[in-house]
Amino acid sequence: MALDTVLLALGPGDRDRIEAMTDAAVDIAGPAGATVVLVHVFTDEEYDSAVGRLDFADPAEAEPNEVARRHSTVRDIAASLDEVGIDYRIAGRVGNHGEQIVSMAEDEAADLVIVGGRKRSPTGKAVFGSTAQQVMLESPAPVTFVRGD
Repeated sequence: MALDTVLLALGPGDRDRIEAMTDAAVDIAGPAGATVVLVHVFTDEEYDSAVGRLDFADPAEAEPNEVARRHSTVRDIAASLDEVGIDYRIAGRVGNHGEQIVSMAEDEAADLVIVGGRKRSPTGKAVFGSTAQQVMLESPAPVTFVRGD
């Protein structure tokens, strides 16, 4: 199986995991010569908040891909990928995190999906849900899970 496209999924809780997630993307995509698709998924509220913080001069520019491009987490990972010469694209999505990541993996024909998460008890997963768990169960491609400290 060729590894051409690695989807690196980011969300609001991934700031503390970006180094580990970047390392995973570099370790996997680098040797394979794969392209990394950095996708930042926002809920409606997160998106509205990000648009407000980014202060767009022209409101028409405030579309999900541009908001993702300007997001600090995405910029930090993109800079790291630039340093090591890995090709990447940036995308933004708005909606349910898990559903949007799975949809993006399908749209991009991803060969691998990288998601971050934290350790939770089974009760915590049942009560609060788990984006990573949803992606692992529904993804059309294998999933690499990067756990935060």
